[in-house]
Amino acid sequence: MDVDPSKILVRYNVAKEKAQTPEEMAAEMYPSAEPANTICAAIFDGEEDDVIEGLEKAIEGGADPVALIDDVLMVGMKIVTDLYDQGVIFLPNVMMSADAMLEGIEFCKEQGGAAPKPKGKVVCHVAEGDVHDIGKSIVAALLRAAGYEVVDLGRDVPVDEVIAAVKKESPMMLTGTALMTTTMYAFKEVNDRLLESGIKIPFQCGGGAVNQDFVTQYELGIYGEEAADAPKMADAILSGKGLAQLKEQFHKH
Repeated sequence: MDVDPSKILVRYNVAKEKAQTPEEMAAEMYPSAEPANTICAAIFDGEEDDVIEGLEKAIEGGADPVALIDDVLMVGMKIVTDLYDQGVIFLPNVMMSADAMLEGIEFCKEQGGAAPKPKGKVVCHVAEGDVHDIGKSIVAALLRAAGYEVVDLGRDVPVDEVIAAVKKESPMMLTGTALMTTTMYAFKEVNDRLLESGIKIPFQCGGGAVNQDFVTQYELGIYGEEAADAPKMADAILSGKGLAQLKEQFHKH
């Protein structure tokens, strides 16, 4: 059966009561002024070169490189994450946009010699014995795109190293991912060692091997069903939510 390409990836916009492509929905959300409009479109499309070109023109026109991070790049990324939350676009789209936005941030930092203060610090790792790091990499990218500083410990991280990093970095949150059921039990040991050290920070756990029932077995554990839950969880912590409130918000089953 032949499929008309124009019919692919069309969503029904309930608010506007009409069918729209993701691109059309995004375009209605872009700032009207330039260069923000063009740069936000480039972020949505995941076009790193176009993002940099737009930033160059903006800086040549007198824009403050550091101000562009919050005023344009973060605005563009929020459009992407809002559409993801609505089910209009999917995780690969978000990752492409995040990469383009992060390239833009690095460019602005080089041009301006400074950067906005991060919203907070998060330590990310893959469970000891597990070498599958794509989930952790997505979590780290989305947290960075949301304005958080990420300390990425990598994959197959011994429990001792996780505890040492938390003590050294004093993060607002710890994340752990595991794809193998044989490795996810390291999370319980991390939880117990943190409590023994008097450290009570939210410990977001996720990955293919992990489920909510397992995570609820330990005090600090908060289940992250999707990678995109990580920045939402960090934002919730910033808003003042504690462990009990986080569990109530993110434990959906």
